Amino acid sequence: MPTGIAASDRKLLLAGGATILIFLFALALLSPPPEQLESPVPSTYSPQSRGAEASYRLLTKLGYPVRRWESPPTELAGDPRKALLILAEPTQPPAKAEREALAKFVENGGHVLFTGAGIRNYFPDAEVSNEKPDPKWTSYSSSLPTRITCDAHQITLQPQAFWRLIGVNQFQLYGNEDGPVVVSWLPGKGSILWWAGSTPLTNAGITRDDNLKFFLNSVGNWHTKEAYQIYWDEYFHGQRSSLWAYVGKTSLAWSVLQLGLLAFAVLWTFGRRSGPVFVPAPATRLSPLEFVDTLGGLYERAGAASSAISITAMRLRALLARQLALPVNTPNAVFAEAARSRLGWKDGGVAEALQQADEAPRAGKVYPQAALDLVRKLEGFTARLDVRSQIRKEKG
Repeated sequence: MPTGIAASDRKLLLAGGATILIFLFALALLSPPPEQLESPVPSTYSPQSRGAEASYRLLTKLGYPVRRWESPPTELAGDPRKALLILAEPTQPPAKAEREALAKFVENGGHVLFTGAGIRNYFPDAEVSNEKPDPKWTSYSSSLPTRITCDAHQITLQPQAFWRLIGVNQFQLYGNEDGPVVVSWLPGKGSILWWAGSTPLTNAGITRDDNLKFFLNSVGNWHTKEAYQIYWDEYFHGQRSSLWAYVGKTSLAWSVLQLGLLAFAVLWTFGRRSGPVFVPAPATRLSPLEFVDTLGGLYERAGAASSAISITAMRLRALLARQLALPVNTPNAVFAEAARSRLGWKDGGVAEALQQADEAPRAGKVYPQAALDLVRKLEGFTARLDVRSQIRKEKG
């Protein structure tokens, strides 16, 4: 027969539902507007205004040999003189081997189109300012008549930096009084074309002024009729050709490690609670060593070394009396003579040890070392009697 929900459970459900509604209301109220959620990365996968999907599709429609590059620059193959690598505002810094591969690519005749302020992370010799300019849409006129500026007299950019100092192998193509925004750089046998921003190739900026013509001039090969093999980099945007390479650049590995530690903790605590219960064996107070240690501690604190000597001597007398069938109060010399004649103790010393034991209580303070030596001597005679008793029992 079905039963209703208990009052306590009903209160718990109502409280949980109310908490969820509060969180949903706060999420809807505090969420930023969609324009603030737009990614600033000019990725060829992004259809947003700052993305570059339109430029990539345009190149494919026009027949340019272009492909997305999701591998490290160390894997660039073929003749670099016939290749163009587009690095549009890369968001992840290169490793040392990747930076060296880019430098070698350019030195051997490769061509690079780089946009944004992070060029010094990839090419350390770039003279880009550290000051961030006003990122508003600004129009710039061409400074030199070159293949890049042909039919592109004015372009629109959102600058992220300015080039500070023009070197002997560098040319300002666009700029104003604030500084160059487009620079042609000829290091080694190759070339680097730097833009201060990615606006001319973004979905929202490619139609401004002469941006489209400027973009096509930047990716075209003016030296031969053969077009460049264009590699549009997505590797430094976080896209990886393999799952492991992608995971290596994210926090997923640490998340898996944390989940593993949590699972281990849960299993360990559950195993300890659910495993067999063993009652530890209580430590007996009758351990011989513990008794000896306790008794020795009592003697030491009481300064009763003579008591230890007397007890050991009494035990030796009792054993001698039992072995030799003599009274316990037999004189020490008689015990010694009987032991020599009947037990075969030829080394003697029994009488002297017993005599020293009798004098110890009357001597006052007995030094611990002297008491220890005497007790050892008495225990030595006692051990002889114990061995003799064991032999007699075995024969019987």
